[in-house]
Amino acid sequence: MDVYQKLKELGLQLPKVPKKGGIYSPAKQFAGNLVYISGCGPVIGDEVIQGKLGREFSVEQGKLYTRQSMLNVLAVLEASIGDLNRVKNVIKILSFVASSDNFYDQPQVANGGSGLLVELFGEDKGAPTRSAIGVNVLPGNIPVEIEAIFEVK
Repeated sequence: MDVYQKLKELGLQLPKVPKKGGIYSPAKQFAGNLVYISGCGPVIGDEVIQGKLGREFSVEQGKLYTRQSMLNVLAVLEASIGDLNRVKNVIKILSFVASSDNFYDQPQVANGGSGLLVELFGEDKGAPTRSAIGVNVLPGNIPVEIEAIFEVK
């Protein structure tokens, strides 16, 4: 199925590519057909999202924020490759979760982002390998950040 049609069915649209927060490349193609996407947070537009999971935010809010982060990742990917229908396989995602000292549900929070990939690309090519780790802080005090590697046609 067409990825853009699936986004529409889900009531979603890709945001504008997030502004860079430093000196780096948002996307880098390597090894012929792999594309690495630098970490993206959950901020879409002028929204302000700051705080930690287990303190300011619940697991359900965290899932929403990883979903929004993945939409930003996909916006960067689209800007790099031109068409998300070129995605052959989602290889790996790494989810960083800013967590209070007693928060241990980072994998559940990461499900928001990886779940979106499965919804868009199907289980076979959309379910990534992944890691979800808790961190003390993230840039701008955002609660989550996701980086990814995609295989493209």
